[in-house]
Amino acid sequence: MDYAQALWLFLLLIFGIIIVPGMDMIFVLASSLAGGRKAGLTATAGMMTGGAVHTLYGTLGTGILVAYAPRLFLPLVVAGALYMMWIGLSLAKSAITIGTVDGTGRSTLAATFRRAMTTCLLNPKAYLFVIAVYPQFLKPTYGPILAQGLVLGLMTMAVQGLVYGAVALAGDRARHALAGQPAMTIWIGRAAGALLIVAAAFTLAHGLMSDRQVSGDISG
Repeated sequence: MDYAQALWLFLLLIFGIIIVPGMDMIFVLASSLAGGRKAGLTATAGMMTGGAVHTLYGTLGTGILVAYAPRLFLPLVVAGALYMMWIGLSLAKSAITIGTVDGTGRSTLAATFRRAMTTCLLNPKAYLFVIAVYPQFLKPTYGPILAQGLVLGLMTMAVQGLVYGAVALAGDRARHALAGQPAMTIWIGRAAGALLIVAAAFTLAHGLMSDRQVSGDISG
């Protein structure tokens, strides 16, 4: 497989990972429904920034950090799941309506960006992806590892921008349709919070099971 073929394969893999609904996508959608297009696109930018950090981790991990990944995985899963449960609980308890968020300010957008980036950074699915996949595509035969990592990072951010950006715009359209129905908007926000809690709980349970399996293989 030459370098061009490897890049196409990576593009298919990263698209398949990002397009599957998960914590990141739900957060972008909830941000767009609550704060409109600016909030949704700000959340998308936060996710893209987190994706860039994941790329750096994956690139360095190919040579250094992969050996320590089994020890780091469980704490990352627990931290990410608890953080997402906290955000989900905040949404589930909220009573946000369209009228109260029309004037989204810089401070609110900055908070949305920070939350989105943290959500992406604490998403264990992303760490699993870079640990499992990046070593298959970062090879000395393709040239400098750092340059290859930069290419993969740009591809990841581009796919995140397209997918999550589309979700943000769709959420903004739905938001305008719900402008005259505050009660429904409140329940949609609470439902999004509940989905985040369920997704986080599922991720936590899956991570604990995987950790036990790995521990069993090592002890066996």
